[in-house]
Amino acid sequence: MEPITFTAIVAAIAVTVAKGAGEAVGQNVVNDAYTKLKAVLMRKFGRDSDLVQSVEGLEAKPESEARKLLVEEEVRGAEADKDAEVREAAEELLELLRAQLGGEQHVQSIIGNYNAQADRGSTAEVRVNQPEERQGA
Repeated sequence: MEPITFTAIVAAIAVTVAKGAGEAVGQNVVNDAYTKLKAVLMRKFGRDSDLVQSVEGLEAKPESEARKLLVEEEVRGAEADKDAEVREAAEELLELLRAQLGGEQHVQSIIGNYNAQADRGSTAEVRVNQPEERQGA
């Protein structure tokens, strides 16, 4: 099993919030794991911390790309991925999400211009306004 990174912590939060944790039958276990992760964040970093506030902001507007980026920034800034208890709670939540989704899923999100993403051994490139090669130039 690969180690939990800050991106995985953010993904666990974002996917759970986007799915509306606890709204569907059978989601109670996911809701409990999400609540546990959020409680760990509150205890470790404080109820009024920028990290917890950013998570609550994402809960209010789960489709907001800006709020997802803010959660990522706050997780990175607080170094939450370096805390063993946070990592453990995030791993538990990710495992439950993977099980519900029918196995591990790879989701990529990209914001901005002139970006390329590759996954699982693939390649990607971006070419913008490449001049045509001229003969004899």
